[in-house]
Amino acid sequence: MSYPSFVEIVEVGPRDGLQNEKTPVDVATKVEFIRLLRHAGLKVIEAGAFVSPKWVPQMADSAAVYAALPKDEGMRYPVLVPNMQGMQAAMAVGVREVAIFTAASESFTQKNINCTIDESFVRFAPVMDLARAHDVRVRGYVSCVLGCPYEGAVAPDAVAEVAERLIKIGCFEISLGDTIGIGTPETTQAMLVAVKKAVPVSQLAAHFHDTYGRALDNLRIALDHGIAVIDVAAGGLGGCPYAPGALGNVATEKVVALLDSLGVQHGINAQDVAKAANYIRGYL
Repeated sequence: MSYPSFVEIVEVGPRDGLQNEKTPVDVATKVEFIRLLRHAGLKVIEAGAFVSPKWVPQMADSAAVYAALPKDEGMRYPVLVPNMQGMQAAMAVGVREVAIFTAASESFTQKNINCTIDESFVRFAPVMDLARAHDVRVRGYVSCVLGCPYEGAVAPDAVAEVAERLIKIGCFEISLGDTIGIGTPETTQAMLVAVKKAVPVSQLAAHFHDTYGRALDNLRIALDHGIAVIDVAAGGLGGCPYAPGALGNVATEKVVALLDSLGVQHGINAQDVAKAANYIRGYL
């Protein structure tokens, strides 16, 4: 097996990890959580989502959270934006990196963002135009790359097609999401073989949930394919409101331990990540 020498870890706990929590988390607590993650060595921390507070009340204060973060050199605080309204709100507070999201499953896209896959790309067009005009980086998320809660199996070619479309409209990186954590090493292998034909591996990231305890097995396959960016959430926080039963993202501390065991560099302090995870879990 030949793994990347260094893996960039993208911490999504403050956004993807908290968005479905019933306990309201105040601005000061979110900012402290992010501070602890920064202290652990994380350089890319998803700070919030500029989405409808009616649908995702936990993210209603994302502008205040972002404004309170120290903008150190080398730190990245991407935020999720579903449409032009979210993009404009993010830019109003000076956001420099955003993420847009669609899925490889039509049913999930309808449930998640109330439109078809094609319609999601129509919504992305003005967002991408604004991003280009203001030199804002855009990451693309593809949900349900290894299975859908409504359709079951998802064809690897469907994932590749959506990932390629996101690259073509200008996304710098595509995060491949096993939203319900149903993937196996075999389905991960098949999906990545297909996607790598359409998108350079240097522009791919792995975003695996750990519902059935297979996330680390699947990440080994991703690493063997040369993927060198992994999305994680401290303490394994997260889930998805449109994927019933889906447990959290793979835990940051588990991924750090895996990379350590493989001799892959990552720049993260495991004990400090555990402190951050304990802090937010204690609050929740």
